[in-house]
Amino acid sequence: MKPTIYAPYLSLAALAACNSISSPINTAPPPPAYTTYETLGDSVSIAAKLDEFRAALGGSLNAPNTPPADSGRREINWDGVPAALTNVDTFPAGFFNANSKRGVVFTTPGTGFRIDSTNFAAISAGLGAQFKFFSPKKLFMSVGSNQLDVDFKVVGTANGGLVRGFGAVFSDVDKPGSATIEFFDANGVRIALLKAPNHDNAQLLSFTGAVFDQPIIAYVRITSGEAALGAASVDVTAGGTQDLVVMDDFVYGEPHPVTGASAPY
Repeated sequence: MKPTIYAPYLSLAALAACNSISSPINTAPPPPAYTTYETLGDSVSIAAKLDEFRAALGGSLNAPNTPPADSGRREINWDGVPAALTNVDTFPAGFFNANSKRGVVFTTPGTGFRIDSTNFAAISAGLGAQFKFFSPKKLFMSVGSNQLDVDFKVVGTANGGLVRGFGAVFSDVDKPGSATIEFFDANGVRIALLKAPNHDNAQLLSFTGAVFDQPIIAYVRITSGEAALGAASVDVTAGGTQDLVVMDDFVYGEPHPVTGASAPY
């Protein structure tokens, strides 16, 4: 019986080369450097760390609906969302690039997005005591999933954008690694993974974010807790088995156009 040949098109010389003890030279460029900003605590400590993060991004706050800028940052705090789009599971994915132009579009493997003014007690009564807000008093989540992508756009356009940094405030991160932000470049390569600081039954706020030297982030993927919120949701601090986490403010650099020189690093 003949042995199975898994590389039938390789010559004997090539097979011998494959078994050589010498290792191939890795010519891939090193990942880009970045600085992490993170903290765990009450609104005061979160605000202080956010000020550090904003300073690292550089420039001023570019107001909603202003045209694309050469520098500065954009912010989303959910609180100005109209009442008709609050406490419903149909918040528009492109609201912050079409209605209130800030250069982001959301996607999720779930069924939608929700801005909530009840600490999600409207979804499950027990959740109202679990979550605290940073900026009064609306919070954010994806519906039907604990994951969403934030895709950056040149503000008010359909053109992809690149930002220098992104950070988010999370509410009630109980377990290590249950809330994360993954950063991806224009080629879809993951260039950073951050884990939000966690606590032990203290119901605190967490902030984590990263700033790179150049605009290189095409999108971020946020995992917010171990499960999606639903009518039967019970957080681990209230006797449940899964860590439930929601989101407050997003802060990120001004989105710049993707050019041919943007992808390599």
